[in-house]
Amino acid sequence: MTMSVDRRTFLRASGVAMALPVLESMHPALARAAAASPKRMVNICSTLGLYSDSWFPKTTGAGWEATQYLSLIEQHRDNFTLFSGLSHEEQSGRQPHNSEITWLTAARRPGLDGFRNSISIDQVAANQFGYSTRFPSIVLGTATAQSQSFTTSGAMVPAEASAAELFRKLFLQGTPEELEREAQSLEDGGSILDRLKTQTDALRRRVSAADQRKLDAYYQAVRTAEQDLGEVKAWQTRAKPVVGAEQPTDLPNPADLIGRIKLMFNLIPLILETDSSRVVSMMIQDHGVVPTVQGVSSDQHSLSHHGQDPGKIEQLKKIELQIVEAFGTLMDDLQSRTDENGSLLDQTTVLFGSNLGNANAHTPVDLPVLVAGGGFSHGQHIAHQGEHNAPLCDLFVTLLQNVGVETDQFSQSKSTLTWG
Repeated sequence: MTMSVDRRTFLRASGVAMALPVLESMHPALARAAAASPKRMVNICSTLGLYSDSWFPKTTGAGWEATQYLSLIEQHRDNFTLFSGLSHEEQSGRQPHNSEITWLTAARRPGLDGFRNSISIDQVAANQFGYSTRFPSIVLGTATAQSQSFTTSGAMVPAEASAAELFRKLFLQGTPEELEREAQSLEDGGSILDRLKTQTDALRRRVSAADQRKLDAYYQAVRTAEQDLGEVKAWQTRAKPVVGAEQPTDLPNPADLIGRIKLMFNLIPLILETDSSRVVSMMIQDHGVVPTVQGVSSDQHSLSHHGQDPGKIEQLKKIELQIVEAFGTLMDDLQSRTDENGSLLDQTTVLFGSNLGNANAHTPVDLPVLVAGGGFSHGQHIAHQGEHNAPLCDLFVTLLQNVGVETDQFSQSKSTLTWG
């Protein structure tokens, strides 16, 4: 006979496990040895959109004419491909900006009743790489811990918004005392399932067969997390990479939006070049203050709702021009770092764009999307001309395949998106 189980009983049986890192992971870490030329993925989203008239070319194909924004990265024309007419379906949520939490997941109806986010493409790639690097993925933000990265269970992966703290985690070894404390904290964890065996066995006897299967899947995830803890301990004994760069100093002023973006952009090539992680995602957020950009007197969010006011549009473009220019500098840096396999840009699939096609009206269609590097054939503007937008997830499948994930489907995808 199946008995009801109080939720608090379940938490007493498994609550310790919930505190473990990577608990939601259902995939064992794969590919422990680094490949000769590892594939990498970088995803960057500017959540308040990019002014369409200054971003999208009027022409398609290889002969597209540079716009005001794209002229800033003209030198990389042969290193990236532009896309228009792509989006996710059903992205209007409870709040006008809810689509920013589903840019990398494509989960439908964000924020509405019953909504649960799904896994993001960066975490699919991170599960593929596992602990072949010190960090399966690195998630960055320019203001807060909010991110666009979500696990299999739909939990948000917190972003690191401090460039100084990130540098410390990546490259500063720490004192022997600090290392000992970290090692001891891992040792103290022991095997969660072994310690809770009596309680978990009793719990399984009290639930239905269907619930037993759910518990088995959950405990398998816990066991996987324990295996990952072993990987963490192994990495803890290895020296961190030595880099020539100095530890950055955080910018305390939230109004310095561009400065904060540049600090993170400076770290991305170091992360990839040292193989500290092969998956990096970054969210350029609304800072809620007037940015320190010359000629700008209002905050970016207010300016994005310009209502076709020429003065507001000009101020908005001053901000976005600097964002695109900073992205161009990141591509410069990735292109300039080379090894026997080519440039770091050639070995890294870079996605840049926004979850809003028209921030003035909160419209999550016809999204600005750019893909750079990754060994793709570049130099074109690919425009979908159908009555409805094509699935952005078709492109996501292609990007996942390019970094070695064996899949032909992701969220709303219908096929792969190919070009050449």
